[in-house]
Amino acid sequence: MQNSTLQLQIQSLPDGPGVYQYYDKEDKILYVGKAKNLKKRVASYFNKIHDTAKTNVLVKKIVTIKHIVVPTETDALLLENNLIKTLQPRYNVLLRDDKTYPWICIKKEAFPRIFPTRRMVKDGSEYFGPYTSFKTVNTILELIKELYPLRTCNYDLSKNNIEAHKFKVCLEYHIGNCKGPCEGFELLENYQKQVDAIREILKGNFKESQREFKKLMNDLASEMHFEEAQKIKEKIDVLENYQSRSTIINPKITNIDVFSIVSDESAAFINFLQISHGSIIRSHTLEIKKKLDESDEELLELAIIELRDRFHLLSKEIIVPFKVDLGEYIKITVPQLGDKKQILDLSIRNAKFYRIEQLKQLQIVDPERHSNRIMAQMQKDLRLTEEPRHIECFDNSNIQGTNPVSACVVFKEGKPSKKDYRHFNIKTVVGPDDFASMEEVVYRRYKRMLDENQPLPQLIIIDGGKGQLSSALKSIDELGLRGKIAIIGIAKRLEELFYPGDSVPLYLDKKSETLKVIQQLRNEAHRFGITFHRDKRSQSALNSSIESIPGIGEKTMLSLIQHFKSVKRLKLASEKEISDVVGVSKAKKITDFYKTN
Repeated sequence: MQNSTLQLQIQSLPDGPGVYQYYDKEDKILYVGKAKNLKKRVASYFNKIHDTAKTNVLVKKIVTIKHIVVPTETDALLLENNLIKTLQPRYNVLLRDDKTYPWICIKKEAFPRIFPTRRMVKDGSEYFGPYTSFKTVNTILELIKELYPLRTCNYDLSKNNIEAHKFKVCLEYHIGNCKGPCEGFELLENYQKQVDAIREILKGNFKESQREFKKLMNDLASEMHFEEAQKIKEKIDVLENYQSRSTIINPKITNIDVFSIVSDESAAFINFLQISHGSIIRSHTLEIKKKLDESDEELLELAIIELRDRFHLLSKEIIVPFKVDLGEYIKITVPQLGDKKQILDLSIRNAKFYRIEQLKQLQIVDPERHSNRIMAQMQKDLRLTEEPRHIECFDNSNIQGTNPVSACVVFKEGKPSKKDYRHFNIKTVVGPDDFASMEEVVYRRYKRMLDENQPLPQLIIIDGGKGQLSSALKSIDELGLRGKIAIIGIAKRLEELFYPGDSVPLYLDKKSETLKVIQQLRNEAHRFGITFHRDKRSQSALNSSIESIPGIGEKTMLSLIQHFKSVKRLKLASEKEISDVVGVSKAKKITDFYKTN
């Protein structure tokens, strides 16, 4: 505990639900949090050393604790959300408000207009939304315009004004986009039926409009009005086409909200889908920057409360990937299969795509931050004591037991540092012995780095399983580096990661960035080693081939090796090409030799 004053404040906290606020010595707000039990939650901050440095720094700055008691956990959730947005504490995830989101308004007036707006006026008008983009709004309004001819003018179409003939029909009437209520050509009752149908469409319910249009089409057809019936059929097609694009699950699933979360070390991405009558009528993805290594459960709860408030959601059931606590009045569903699982998977996919897009942009505009994020993620995934800013990976190559070599590739800040790559000819091992070769090259590599006072890597990766890892460890122990450098082995078959002294391997998610960096290291070491091995074999073949040519000495042989690199290229070279390297006389001897051999 930091001091007796804080201890007294904590002891006096109630055991019930509420919201707590931390302040520093200058009485500035640091953090706002919710709790089922205020005393237990707040005390937990001060009775241990936390895993993250940020949380430890926060705790050191706390001087004053304030709290608000509320009747239920749901009240605590809502109050926390409002306080965060109002006070904007330094150590809280900050959520943007919804001032710029567009709505669709059904204006409270005679012959209501329907139009997009960013301003909500409390005059009794109905507002649907907010929508996440004007593109969605325009698509819906275009559909409505194609189905129902409504007025676009802003005249006051009161009964007295219409009867007094104050207005004249405009071009919209003459081209068929309006039925002329301004001159009394359309009754309010008929106009209001269209508005009621549009209201259902905005709620995601297309059935009523479809049924009305089909009845009207059949009536017109039975009365031999085939042209009018065809026009109604075209409207039905438009409606069904729009619905088929938006319906992706069972139409019986209605008035449900879906939330999913994808997170990494620094941020979380929460996707939200609103479902009505089997259709997705709204989708939005929210990015939250982590402040104190918050859990997915904490962030998802926070985001759900925020999004329900932002989009005025009133659904009684939500679908989520794991249990969250939102109070007793909301049904929480964690589907395992079926239509609800399908829509949850779609939401997760949307969150992943959004995350990938954001990371690509980050990599372009802020490569340093991108690198920092990957390093932090690797430290967490691989359970390291520090970020692996400098990684080295070893791979052995000996095909059919010939020319054994080894390669060491180096990554710095998550990227290849090719100037630091090294090749090793195996010197002390006879024959193809991967374990002994690994022991030799690891010893040689780090003995030299120690002798030359070069900075050591934070992580060594050995391409191979337990055997190669054990061999490398012998050299690490001999050099006294155990505990100073982390070392792991990666087996090719199932991409298992082996740790010293642990018989159970670690399996990372196949799509994780940490595994991708390790695979890139392993593949690069393999490529680099194979290239060197191939060159060695070609050089050996060239040496043996040239040595058997009468009249060709060691100096000439070295010149030919350096120039032609391989026997094949030497054999295919013309006498002129060879003479340019070793002279006319020796060139003739070489070409004559290969013609007869």
